[in-house]
Amino acid sequence: MNRSPFSRRDFLGSLGTGLGGIALAALTRQEIQGAVPPPNRPRARRVIQLFMNGGASQCDLFDHKPQLIARHGQKFDPGAGQRVEATVSVPGTLMKSPFEWAQHGQCGRWVSSALPHLARHVDDMAFLMAMQSSSNVHGPASYLQTSGFSLPGFPCAGAWISHALGSLADNVPAFVALPDVRGLPYNGRSAFTSGFLPANHQGTLFHASAPQPITHLRPPDGARHITPDSRTEGLALLRDLNAAHAAARPDDSRLTARIESYELAARLQLSAPELLDLTRESQATQRLYGIDQTETADFGRRCLLARRMIERGVRFVQVWSGHGGGGDNWDNHGDIPKELSAAARKMDQPAAALLMDLKARGLLDDTLLIWTTEFGRMPFTQGNTLGRDHNGGTFVSWFAGAGIRPGVALGQSDEWSWKAVEEITTNHDFHATILHLLGIHHEHLTFYHNGVQRRLTDVHGEIIRGILA
Repeated sequence: MNRSPFSRRDFLGSLGTGLGGIALAALTRQEIQGAVPPPNRPRARRVIQLFMNGGASQCDLFDHKPQLIARHGQKFDPGAGQRVEATVSVPGTLMKSPFEWAQHGQCGRWVSSALPHLARHVDDMAFLMAMQSSSNVHGPASYLQTSGFSLPGFPCAGAWISHALGSLADNVPAFVALPDVRGLPYNGRSAFTSGFLPANHQGTLFHASAPQPITHLRPPDGARHITPDSRTEGLALLRDLNAAHAAARPDDSRLTARIESYELAARLQLSAPELLDLTRESQATQRLYGIDQTETADFGRRCLLARRMIERGVRFVQVWSGHGGGGDNWDNHGDIPKELSAAARKMDQPAAALLMDLKARGLLDDTLLIWTTEFGRMPFTQGNTLGRDHNGGTFVSWFAGAGIRPGVALGQSDEWSWKAVEEITTNHDFHATILHLLGIHHEHLTFYHNGVQRRLTDVHGEIIRGILA
């Protein structure tokens, strides 16, 4: 097989004109289409999103309702002939939370005893008490909260942010997903998809507890023929071939995305070992995150990695609590006292540690920390069990950090925590606010696809100004 006729000098020239031309054409096309708007003044430079997979029960964590206590065991009748339905079960009777409630902080925010660590930091948080989803099914609701659409195939928020802003350093991805050690969330890898955006904007998966956290980070143990010199020569040949291919196809963005992905992978092979080495952290820091305890070790390790990643230039890190299975997550259909308390114990200390650590290091000044889920749970039991069914009518999320007014709460659900009734916020508002804090107007961040100017917030979304500093 003959090698490419390009010399290294030719290759550098082609790289400057071929790939440079592609980049210039892409930027010009994006400016014409309005895809790269002049940014607003950003309050945040990076985002860490903690996602409670399965539907965290708002009425057992943050949404204190005295009526649930007073009417425990009674039939649920919201009045006015309203129909009461549940997703997979017959509605049972009203159930008070099995956890004790108390007010915390100077703001007096109610938090249940399931979250003793996070409860100490409510004065740093801004709560959305009336989030609402148009779906109460895991797949569509998760897509809504990650991509803004209930159907697959649309880019998730991390991909949009990667597309708009890129990484803060050239040796780490812009968007990283850290799934639970037990498995991927609902919707699998499509939870981190780039959709119709260039493929290099999809989330890079780090399996934090695996022997090899990133696929192909190192050559296989038996591949002794792969040496540093051979890898350097192979990459050089690949660059030559790619440059020749790109020069002949200046309008094909797929190759550009692939080249960027290969180049990032090569740089990541050098930077990842240091990034993933938690022994560089003090024992006190590791204990803070709960890495020394079996229950909190996995989520704690990933929260600590999230902090290390944003320190090194990753723009958007998504940390998942719970996998997509039928149990051992936040989908508590059978036994709220047992199932939810187990999920909360795994998450609570590490999440609080992340907030404290970011604040202590000054990183919270320009980092947005988010806690969210796909929907909430019903105020009544699931049949005769102690579980709760899905509820898209109301759930809770909170923000902390850059640009956020601490110690506030926006919105309210009804007296049973069944439906949001005041200052309702949706996934579109949620995403519009994240983009706003990053300096991006959500109506201007678009991408032309199949004859439509697509955007993360579709044709909806209002900035949630009530939680902004």
